Amino acid sequence: MQEKQFVVTQRCSEGKMTGAVRREQAEFSMDYVNLPEPPVTTAAGGGDEGNHPAPGTKLLRLVGVSFGLLCLLQAAVNVSLRLTLFKSDGQTSPTGPACCNETDKQRQLIERYIQQGWVRFRSSVYYISDARNTWQQSRRYCLRQGADLVIINTKEEQDFTRQFHRFTWLGLYYESKTKKWIWVDRTPLNESFSFWGPGEPNGFEGKIENCVEIRFFEMDNSWNDIPCGDQNYWICEKEVAP
Repeated sequence: MQEKQFVVTQRCSEGKMTGAVRREQAEFSMDYVNLPEPPVTTAAGGGDEGNHPAPGTKLLRLVGVSFGLLCLLQAAVNVSLRLTLFKSDGQTSPTGPACCNETDKQRQLIERYIQQGWVRFRSSVYYISDARNTWQQSRRYCLRQGADLVIINTKEEQDFTRQFHRFTWLGLYYESKTKKWIWVDRTPLNESFSFWGPGEPNGFEGKIENCVEIRFFEMDNSWNDIPCGDQNYWICEKEVAP
């Protein structure tokens, strides 16, 4: 009987403790569930309304970003157009870039020649005639313009002179006294840098061919020697920049 009574008493005690624990858990759960939410404030001291964007705010932001990108694009286009206009205003030719560090006097000189129909390439301007004349008369025309018959100094210049597809005089001639090919500035021709056509120069059929023309303009090596009294188109060259 005492054991039974002890068991009953123990179970009652356990029941009371279990009940107490459950009540505490219930109270704890109720307290956790029913805790009031902390107030939401904004940086400006506002309430809960500041946590949600007003209707249309995202759209306005998107419009603002798009407008900014359009402004940047317009600025880039304006810069590109200014560069294009600068290049087309006599500063470069379709065939080559202009030189740098030009003075106002040089730019005015270049513009004056271009207005008269000359073409800019690198550091010179060129006049390509629309009439034909002898080598001597062609050179006299160039000299009256403050220029001279063209002198080929680079491979690029050689290619430039071939593009007009005309038989044109060069500023190169044979000097009987020195028995050398001489440019009009008295510089001897460098034979390692020349563009004679196949088999040229040759004094064809025993003729005295002491002047040089561009004849084979479809080829890199386009030069041909012919009599100076023949008539050809010509190219004048005026150096306008260092």
